[in-house]
Amino acid sequence: MSGEERWCVVTGGRGFAARHLVEMLIKYDMFAVRIADLPSKIDLQSHEENGLLGQALRSGRAQYVSTDLRHKAQVLKALEGVEVVFHMAAPNSSINNYQLQHSVNVQGTKNVIEACTELKVKRLIYTSSPSVVFDGIHAIFNGNESLPYPDKHNDSYSATKALGEALVVKSNGVNGLLTCCIRPSSIFGPGDGLLVPSLVAAARAGKSKFIIGDGNNVYDFTYVENVAHAHICAERALASGGEVAEKAAGKAYFITNLEPIKFWEFVSLILEGLGYQRPKIKIPAIVVMPIAHIVEWTYRLLGPYGMKVPQLTPSRVRILTCSRSFDCSRAKDQIGYTPIVSLEDGLRKTIESFSHLRAECQPKKGGPSKASVCLGRGRVVFSLLLLSFIGALPFRTIFFIGLPLAFIAFYVYDKKEQEIDAFILETFSMGCKLKSGIARKLVASKKKE
Repeated sequence: MSGEERWCVVTGGRGFAARHLVEMLIKYDMFAVRIADLPSKIDLQSHEENGLLGQALRSGRAQYVSTDLRHKAQVLKALEGVEVVFHMAAPNSSINNYQLQHSVNVQGTKNVIEACTELKVKRLIYTSSPSVVFDGIHAIFNGNESLPYPDKHNDSYSATKALGEALVVKSNGVNGLLTCCIRPSSIFGPGDGLLVPSLVAAARAGKSKFIIGDGNNVYDFTYVENVAHAHICAERALASGGEVAEKAAGKAYFITNLEPIKFWEFVSLILEGLGYQRPKIKIPAIVVMPIAHIVEWTYRLLGPYGMKVPQLTPSRVRILTCSRSFDCSRAKDQIGYTPIVSLEDGLRKTIESFSHLRAECQPKKGGPSKASVCLGRGRVVFSLLLLSFIGALPFRTIFFIGLPLAFIAFYVYDKKEQEIDAFILETFSMGCKLKSGIARKLVASKKKE
């Protein structure tokens, strides 16, 4: 390639949103793209091999460099000779491990900033998160960038992303570096490895019938191509010079599809689009939270032995039950952002891309699980509820003793942790209905007497 070729780096470049940004940068022919990520080599999917990315790698318009952001020497190597850095790398937000999150989101970001200033990189765009202003308790309605960081965040991911964001904002202007931060809200789209797969797994485990909370919490989602577009808008604004760059630099920007929607309606549209049932049964958050604490505690205990990262955690329950919508006026005014894909079109493209996860494509389960047999196919639950009804044991005692026992039974016998909370919620729901139904009949019979 020519020595005059302009280069950019995308850290975490094999992540969900980062892949879309890389392809958009190549498509627009804005920069030659250096993809920096943790694996020792790049592993392309077939559509990537035959698409723009594969062509760019073969032609030299794109490069891959294995980089651990926690090691500054590797960061310096990855950023050598580049004009722009899109810093998108971060651990999975589901992993509530402060040490891991801090090592990447804070120390890794420090290394990126220092490398940028030492190598005289011109622009740094940091992928932050709206969760940096979310405490897990208070709902956010049409929140703007004047919202402060809370004293306590919802999880370690949010807390460390806030620290990283603050570092990036503070570094604006150091040795000529211009910076800004993008806060995309709830990203979805083709290639998503978290949201849609977890919804389908929940549906397959019988959880899709449940709504946690009252179901009225409003959310802002962002289609992944709009997220990539927002990063490019930010880079173009910083590169414009003059008053435009001055206004854009050193700031954070909320990014959404500008179409707030009830969280559980969004979930329902995806599930229905893939042939699964719409959630209908509402379970109060106060009921789900003890289960989430048990799940999290068990993961801490069994995680080192192979248990997968659970989706039902206290921080996740708080996210699922709170309203979070954001005002993008600053992004529209200062970096020229407007969505390029509507929510409706984004949902359609997303559902089409996950056609292999449609309900009719999934194998049927043969017979009851071992845990179901172990628990007497409902007889144990019925006996406990009967004891509760006759007053031998308080229902609350049975519920809180039964939760860990049911959890352990499912994990030990089936090792299908995605079914655990579904079973417990189903048991609780049926138990409450049974108990209240019997109570109503007794009251009715007494009135007749």
